[in-house]
Amino acid sequence: MNRLKFTALVAAAALSVLAGIALMQRNAVHEAGATQQASLPQRIVSTSPSVTGILLAIDAPVAATAATTPSRLTDDKGFFSQWAHVADERGVQVLYRNLQFDIEAVLGATPDLLVASATGADSVAQHRTELQAQGVPMVVVDYSSQSWQDIATELGRITGHAKQAAAAIALFDAHVAQTAASITPPAQPVSIVAYNLAGSYSIGRAASPHARLLAALGFKVEGLPPPLAAQVTRSSDFEFISRENLSAAITGDSVFLLGASQGDVQAFLDDPLLANLPAVAGRRVYALGPTSFRIDYYSGQQMVDAVASHFR
Repeated sequence: MNRLKFTALVAAAALSVLAGIALMQRNAVHEAGATQQASLPQRIVSTSPSVTGILLAIDAPVAATAATTPSRLTDDKGFFSQWAHVADERGVQVLYRNLQFDIEAVLGATPDLLVASATGADSVAQHRTELQAQGVPMVVVDYSSQSWQDIATELGRITGHAKQAAAAIALFDAHVAQTAASITPPAQPVSIVAYNLAGSYSIGRAASPHARLLAALGFKVEGLPPPLAAQVTRSSDFEFISRENLSAAITGDSVFLLGASQGDVQAFLDDPLLANLPAVAGRRVYALGPTSFRIDYYSGQQMVDAVASHFR
């Protein structure tokens, strides 16, 4: 065999080996990708209706969710009205009703991920050990200290829906910016008030999610006056006080009512304890809408639209 033929054979053999290595690498990448995809949750159940809307907003594969007690805030199943239609379109089932934890229902739903809340009436954190003993993969989020955007980002990473989470946040921010450009907020500060909401009275903090959303729309939000701090009975995003202290606690020239409809506005205006407030005298009291009690992707947009309807 002459030198030229020998060189050609060696080159062909080398190319064959390289092609084989490349094929093996491609197959390895494909198998790794398939394994990674298979490890992502395909059947999520939520024990927290307050978080279910966020899961739906990032297009996570929600199979079932706990339902709260039906009320004016929900459909007849107990799904919150701001996302109930989306859940129905995607075939989301009721996990259990009235927030009555049912481990048999959870196990029967065969989740590959259970999403729960650390706090609130829908929390099942106390059952975490029990659930994990049954082999239920579980993630717990805290909507009392995280914005819906923070939770969406966290759940997007866990579920492989990071891009969808980022897209939902971007769409939300764009809606807020577009609305802000179309309204004329008052120059004077405003107060956010939960008036007779579940029998309680509270003032929104200036750093609360509701206040931050109003600030993004161009409003200046005032919280509870410092002299009343000693009268606070409970504090979260809102500072709870007695009805007798409510008038002194409202310093804004306008008032936004949390979780309220127009009927709630009228009740506020008719309250004799509040008759001397500038906001009442000037009838500058506005409903944030029934779904505004907690902000998620859907209810947040509804709140923005409710605010805009008063200031265009």
